[in-house]
Amino acid sequence: MSRCLLNLTPDQLRDALVAMNEKPFRAKQLLQWIYPKAASEFEEMSNLSKPLRENLASEFTLRSATVVAENVCADNTCKLLLEFPDGERVETVLIPDGTRRTVCVSTQIGCAMGCAFCASGLDGLARNLTAGEILEQVLRFHSLETPVTNVVFMGSGEPLANYDATIQAIRILIDPAGLNLSARKITLSTVGLVKGIRRLAEEDIPLTLAISLHAPNDELRRELLPTAANKATIEELLDAAQEFYDARHREITLEYTLLDGVNDSNLHADQLANLAHQIRCNINLLSYNPVENLDFQCPNEVRFQAFANRLSQRGVNVNIRTSRGSDADAACGQLRRRKA
Repeated sequence: MSRCLLNLTPDQLRDALVAMNEKPFRAKQLLQWIYPKAASEFEEMSNLSKPLRENLASEFTLRSATVVAENVCADNTCKLLLEFPDGERVETVLIPDGTRRTVCVSTQIGCAMGCAFCASGLDGLARNLTAGEILEQVLRFHSLETPVTNVVFMGSGEPLANYDATIQAIRILIDPAGLNLSARKITLSTVGLVKGIRRLAEEDIPLTLAISLHAPNDELRRELLPTAANKATIEELLDAAQEFYDARHREITLEYTLLDGVNDSNLHADQLANLAHQIRCNINLLSYNPVENLDFQCPNEVRFQAFANRLSQRGVNVNIRTSRGSDADAACGQLRRRKA
């Protein structure tokens, strides 16, 4: 069975070519085709000899997935549903905003975290994605003419539960021989796996860490995010976030999805403000994309703005994130379940 080249680091690719009796400089040429040029076929690689292209095609594949669905919504958000050779499917989303082109990638097929309001975990966890399967999601939207500028690990799955593959993918994204993105253009979102956050603090990667908080007290968080909340309290989570900040000097983002009548009261806002003052952070308030068969809704605009204003009055740096792609099943896991 052919190996996917995207699963190899630049060094591993160089070693593979040497093992094929090729000169090491061929790796640099090949990497240029794989990443900046986002070639999908070996035949496109015009500066490689025909025998080398044939040898590569016999040993490797460039991409392992096929596109089985594509949804484009009114705001140009585009969601792809990719199917891998084992029949498992995963989603990836392009969010364009002027010259900024952000790709939201998944790290697992399904999710084991069991968050009450999320579609990703409704069918449980099927398996982890490989680094190559994560990178392929980015390359599906990348070209020299329309390059990807930002990558957010906010799709299906918990990145820190698939730690090694996630970090390998990030290292290739920021490698000058890979996609050469700035680490500051990469955001990793976690439900709050404390051990993973502390491990991430030891990596020399100044990415943005986003923590899916979604509740300002432990009792409510155990209802909404049971797996993460039963592993660690909010205080333990904030301690790990502070450790990351001390190591990387990157402000933490606390993500908070407003759910009508669940976590959007004035008391909740006050509790959230108290938490935010404990660490160097900003808060992203997110609109909820309703999920079929889940009994959650986003509060109306007046309630949403009142919550944001109350945080601001308490001296909290608040960003309101506009919901994108609601007419493209853009909430995590929706398109995969609809097409199952």
